[in-house]
This record gives sequence, structure tokens and C-alpha cells, in this order.
Amino acid sequence: MDAVYRGGCLCNQVAFEIKGGFDAFFLCHCGHCRKDTGSAHASNLFSSSAQLRWLKGEQNVQCYQVPDTRHVKSFCSHCGSALPTIQEEGAMLVVPAGSLDTPVSITPNAHIFVADKANWDEQLERVPRIDGAPV
Repeated sequence: MDAVYRGGCLCNQVAFEIKGGFDAFFLCHCGHCRKDTGSAHASNLFSSSAQLRWLKGEQNVQCYQVPDTRHVKSFCSHCGSALPTIQEEGAMLVVPAGSLDTPVSITPNAHIFVADKANWDEQLERVPRIDGAPV
């Protein structure tokens, strides 16, 4: 039986379902991923066989492709949340892990494009951890 994952955007205008498994989970540090997430890396799940179905708000999904690259970002036109996209002419489903509401059992396979990582992205495991907002 295929796994079923659900997710959506921050403003709840877009919801989706994914049926099937993921082939890989990469933490990408390339400059494009850092720009489109505003973070140290993107956390994306990849599948060549899972099926994406929009449950609501598909008309609110916008896509941007960086010119002359394969880098595509899908996002909610209302709140800007990252959303799944189908790349490489329908051959690959890319799902931002943070867009899922359903837990996934796969753990990241690798950090990729680490040669491009931000200069402040070093020894982050040593940074203090706080369970809630800082006081």
C-alpha cells in the first residue's frame, strides 16, 4: 500500500496530497536554494513515482524558474510558502519537507552543494537550543 502524505501552505489557501514514496531527501546549500528559502539550506524530498494531487487552491500555486537553470520554486501566491513542484518534464516530484503536515520516515541522505554553503553555516550543532521563543 502506498504511503499518503498531506501538506499545505501557511495561510491554508493551498492543500495537497502525495501518494507514494520518496527516493531521496537532500539538504541543498546551493545559492539558489539559500535565496528561495532564506535559510542555510533547502530540505527537499524527491520522488520519481509519487503522485501529487491538489486538494484545494491549485489556482494559487505560482512557479518561478531561475533563467537558464533547472531550479524551480513553487509557492503560494498569498503567503509565499514553498510548495511541491514537478520538474524535469514531469519526471521528478520535488517536495519541500517543511510543507508536509504528515511525518515522513525517510531521513536526509546528504547535504549537497556544501561548497556553496553560507559562511555562517558552520558548527550549528553548537548553537544553543531553545524550546520556544527567546526571552
